[in-house]
Amino acid sequence: MKTALLIALAIFTIGYLIVWFLAGRSESNVQATQDVQVNGRTTLGQLFIGFVSNFFDTLGIGSFATTSSMFKLLKIVPDGLIPGTLNVGHTLPTVVEACIFISIIKVDPRTLACLIAASVAGAWIGAGIVSKWPQHKVRIGLGLCLIGAAALMLASQLNLFPIGSDAEGLTGARLIVGTAGNFVLGALMTLGIGLYAPCMILVSLLGMSPKAAFPIMMGSCAFLMPVGSVQFLRTRRYQRDASIGLALGGIPAVLLAAFLVKSLPLSAVRWLVVIVVLYTAAMMLRSAYCDRGTAPAPQPDI
Repeated sequence: MKTALLIALAIFTIGYLIVWFLAGRSESNVQATQDVQVNGRTTLGQLFIGFVSNFFDTLGIGSFATTSSMFKLLKIVPDGLIPGTLNVGHTLPTVVEACIFISIIKVDPRTLACLIAASVAGAWIGAGIVSKWPQHKVRIGLGLCLIGAAALMLASQLNLFPIGSDAEGLTGARLIVGTAGNFVLGALMTLGIGLYAPCMILVSLLGMSPKAAFPIMMGSCAFLMPVGSVQFLRTRRYQRDASIGLALGGIPAVLLAAFLVKSLPLSAVRWLVVIVVLYTAAMMLRSAYCDRGTAPAPQPDI
């Protein structure tokens, strides 16, 4: 089953790369024919953000809240394009993470397949909605999701997570609940709230080992992000140069964290992330409040 999942993931990834390439070529044609700059060049700062966020993502902190905060505070990506840029840019590093953790951590194949499939369905539906939202609504959604992410990080710091057990899979009603829960988490991923922490809570509440959450949450993200990203690529609701920076900076960070770094004092880092994410959420909601009533920005022609 793991081999089949990895083969399917490879197919998903190849398809995603083709769609991304075609979308980039289309944007370049628009830039050339209309004499406008659609995207700039990838910068060292964007590569650095990709490296840092994916390094800690591999260690279980998550990347979406961290990246959203850096994009907002440094004004690298317009608020309305942040969800799409997160999904498009973090896809390839997450695929690498999933390949590693699906291979090395034991988990029930049926549980893994069901939860991954549910997250993909949720992402497809969620991205189709979020990709059409105006910037004002995206700011509100991101702000609320960042608060939720900070709350989950805080719960982790205060050891409020359920302990779980040693179970490697789910059966019966628990499998149904887990599948439904991961569907919702997949939809929320497209808005910018990471799946890692809530997925770990979900599987622990259902009696699974928290360790088993790693292949589930990383496998879910690796499958759902290409699917969700296609929606953002089709509507051009992402920033290409920043997403390339996340991908190119993120892949070596994943390999470094997974194979070379065995342990880090992450408690202080998590506290810092909680503070920064809460501040960013406040700024995002403040921006949404200030631009309420303004006309939505025109969307690019497809």
